[in-house]
Amino acid sequence: MDQLERLRNLCLDLPETTERLSHGEPTWFVRDKKTFVTFADHHHDDRLGFWCAAPPGVQQELVAEDPEHYFRPPYVGHRGWLGVYLDVDVDWAEIKEIVTDAYRMIAPKTLVKQLDAGIGPPQ
Repeated sequence: MDQLERLRNLCLDLPETTERLSHGEPTWFVRDKKTFVTFADHHHDDRLGFWCAAPPGVQQELVAEDPEHYFRPPYVGHRGWLGVYLDVDVDWAEIKEIVTDAYRMIAPKTLVKQLDAGIGPPQ
Protein backbone atom coordinates (compact mmCIF):
# COMPACT_ATOMS: atom_id res chain seq x y z
CA MET A 1 0.00 0.00 0.00
CA ASP A 2 1.42 3.39 -0.93
CA GLN A 3 1.69 6.41 1.38
CA LEU A 4 -1.44 8.11 0.00
CA GLU A 5 -3.56 4.99 0.50
CA ARG A 6 -2.34 4.55 4.06
CA LEU A 7 -3.04 8.20 4.88
CA ARG A 8 -6.45 7.98 3.18
CA ASN A 9 -7.40 4.94 5.28
CA LEU A 10 -6.43 6.70 8.52
CA CYS A 11 -8.45 9.79 7.64
CA LEU A 12 -11.53 7.98 6.38
CA ASP A 13 -11.66 5.80 9.52
CA LEU A 14 -12.68 8.91 11.49
CA PRO A 15 -16.38 9.80 11.97
CA GLU A 16 -18.08 11.80 9.19
CA THR A 17 -14.90 12.32 7.18
CA THR A 18 -14.98 12.89 3.42
CA GLU A 19 -12.32 13.31 0.76
CA ARG A 20 -12.13 15.57 -2.26
CA LEU A 21 -9.48 17.45 -4.18
CA SER A 22 -8.52 20.86 -2.88
CA HIS A 23 -5.83 22.86 -4.66
CA GLY A 24 -5.17 19.75 -6.75
CA GLU A 25 -4.39 17.46 -3.79
CA PRO A 26 -6.46 14.87 -1.91
CA THR A 27 -7.86 16.59 1.18
CA TRP A 28 -9.95 15.27 4.06
CA PHE A 29 -12.82 17.18 5.60
CA VAL A 30 -15.00 16.84 8.68
CA ARG A 31 -18.68 16.88 7.70
CA ASP A 32 -17.56 17.88 4.20
CA LYS A 33 -16.77 21.42 5.42
CA LYS A 34 -13.60 21.83 7.47
CA THR A 35 -10.21 20.57 6.33
CA PHE A 36 -8.10 18.66 8.82
CA VAL A 37 -5.52 16.93 6.54
CA THR A 38 -4.17 17.78 3.07
CA PHE A 39 -1.88 15.47 1.09
CA ALA A 40 1.15 17.31 -0.32
CA ASP A 41 2.71 15.56 -3.29
CA HIS A 42 5.60 17.86 -4.20
CA HIS A 43 3.61 21.00 -3.39
CA HIS A 44 6.11 23.82 -3.89
CA ASP A 45 9.05 21.49 -3.24
CA ASP A 46 10.31 18.03 -4.15
CA ARG A 47 9.02 16.28 -1.03
CA LEU A 48 6.06 14.00 -0.33
CA GLY A 49 4.07 14.63 2.83
CA PHE A 50 0.91 16.02 4.31
CA TRP A 51 -0.24 19.09 6.22
CA CYS A 52 -2.60 18.87 9.16
CA ALA A 53 -4.13 20.82 12.01
CA ALA A 54 -2.17 20.44 15.23
CA PRO A 55 -2.66 21.34 18.89
CA PRO A 56 -0.98 24.57 20.04
CA GLY A 57 2.80 24.25 20.30
CA VAL A 58 3.04 20.84 18.62
CA GLN A 59 4.33 22.17 15.29
CA GLN A 60 7.17 24.09 16.93
CA GLU A 61 8.10 21.19 19.19
CA LEU A 62 8.15 18.49 16.51
CA VAL A 63 9.92 20.62 13.88
CA ALA A 64 12.62 21.59 16.41
CA GLU A 65 13.01 17.97 17.63
CA ASP A 66 12.92 16.19 14.29
CA PRO A 67 13.18 18.33 11.13
CA GLU A 68 13.85 15.17 9.08
CA HIS A 69 10.22 14.13 9.66
CA TYR A 70 8.34 17.39 10.37
CA PHE A 71 8.16 20.88 8.86
CA ARG A 72 6.24 24.14 8.96
CA PRO A 73 4.01 24.04 5.87
CA PRO A 74 3.47 27.05 3.63
CA TYR A 75 0.16 28.96 3.80
CA VAL A 76 -1.09 27.27 7.00
CA GLY A 77 2.07 26.99 9.08
CA HIS A 78 1.49 30.38 10.68
CA ARG A 79 -1.79 28.93 12.09
CA GLY A 80 0.11 26.13 13.82
CA TRP A 81 -0.50 23.43 11.22
CA LEU A 82 2.10 20.67 11.04
CA GLY A 83 3.82 19.30 7.96
CA VAL A 84 4.77 15.62 8.00
CA TYR A 85 7.15 14.09 5.46
CA LEU A 86 6.12 10.76 3.97
CA ASP A 87 9.25 10.21 1.86
CA VAL A 88 11.31 9.11 4.91
CA ASP A 89 10.93 6.14 7.25
CA VAL A 90 7.44 6.59 8.68
CA ASP A 91 6.07 5.34 12.00
CA TRP A 92 2.44 4.75 11.01
CA ALA A 93 1.30 4.43 14.64
CA GLU A 94 2.64 7.96 15.21
CA ILE A 95 1.03 9.18 11.98
CA LYS A 96 -2.29 7.77 13.18
CA GLU A 97 -1.96 9.79 16.42
CA ILE A 98 -1.10 12.95 14.47
CA VAL A 99 -4.08 12.50 12.12
CA THR A 100 -6.41 11.78 15.04
CA ASP A 101 -5.16 14.88 16.87
CA ALA A 102 -5.77 16.94 13.71
CA TYR A 103 -9.32 15.60 13.55
CA ARG A 104 -9.88 16.47 17.22
CA MET A 105 -8.77 20.06 16.53
CA ILE A 106 -11.34 20.54 13.76
CA ALA A 107 -14.27 18.20 14.50
CA PRO A 108 -17.32 19.32 16.48
CA LYS A 109 -17.47 18.06 20.08
CA THR A 110 -20.23 15.57 19.22
CA LEU A 111 -17.95 13.82 16.71
CA VAL A 112 -15.00 13.83 19.12
CA LYS A 113 -17.28 12.09 21.63
CA GLN A 114 -18.14 9.48 18.99
CA LEU A 115 -14.43 8.99 18.36
CA ASP A 116 -13.74 8.61 22.09
CA ALA A 117 -16.59 6.10 22.37
CA GLY A 118 -15.10 4.04 19.53
CA ILE A 119 -17.93 4.78 17.13
CA GLY A 120 -16.42 4.91 13.66
CA PRO A 121 -17.80 5.59 10.21
CA PRO A 122 -20.72 3.50 8.95
CA GLN A 123 -19.65 0.30 7.27
